[in-house]
Amino acid sequence: MSGYIQEMRKLVGHRPILQCAASVIVVDKEGRLLLGKRTDNHLWGYAGGSVEIDEKIEDCARRELLEETGIVAEELEFFMVNSGPEAHYTYPNGDEVCNVEIIYLCRRYHGELRPQREEIEELRFFEAGEIVLECISPPIRPVFRRYLEEFFTLAIDNGTGV
Repeated sequence: MSGYIQEMRKLVGHRPILQCAASVIVVDKEGRLLLGKRTDNHLWGYAGGSVEIDEKIEDCARRELLEETGIVAEELEFFMVNSGPEAHYTYPNGDEVCNVEIIYLCRRYHGELRPQREEIEELRFFEAGEIVLECISPPIRPVFRRYLEEFFTLAIDNGTGV
């Protein structure tokens, strides 16, 4: 949990707070997505986290990617903003958030996979067809729906298959 969010939790307890976050979907050369199995809900997701006071969104995305996966982003490409009722989430510890999440795609990166053990049980690349939405952390399911609609369908339409 970030410093800013920790400070807010001291003031409001578990009540809902607005959480600005930056996240990164890593896509390898074969088109597979890097996902991490979360330690809190044991579901899969991409790297990301809360933006600190005065931190640039892109800097937060790069920092979270490195911290959670050991990967250094060479290039980030804006993908979408995830917000609204579907992005509202209550963590297993009872903390409630209304997420406003900026998501990037990263196709150019370097580094060695190294999960942040406090937050990530396992890191693994998935083919698009292997992703089961029920196994994805609830507030980011809309992001995966959109990704799969845009890129998985495109690959099939182009005859490349996935």
